[in-house]
Amino acid sequence: MDKLEKYRNIIEKILTEHAAIPYSYGDIKSQTVFDRVNDRYLMVDVGWEKGLRVHGALVHVEIVDGKFWIQYDGTEDGIATDLELAGVPKSDIVLAWHEPELRKYTDYAVA
Repeated sequence: MDKLEKYRNIIEKILTEHAAIPYSYGDIKSQTVFDRVNDRYLMVDVGWEKGLRVHGALVHVEIVDGKFWIQYDGTEDGIATDLELAGVPKSDIVLAWHEPELRKYTDYAVA
């Protein structure tokens, strides 16, 4: 299996496992959205809490040039940690929410 296919499988497994965790409040469900053509992977929350609509991305990850670009991460422990536990080196993980100039101060890839 090539690296891209391996990385696709890893992020899909991680997001599927996160989405299976039920919320302890409200009527909220997590859904996964996988776009293998453009290598975009999302986990969104949809539902209701105390009469208010809940809808939004909890995780947004892209695979760009063989690296995971974490565009947004609203999970408790962080998707980067899950990627590392799955064997992805830090040099293949970009914390894209940091300004490009500040990424060099993280333990992860700058781009």
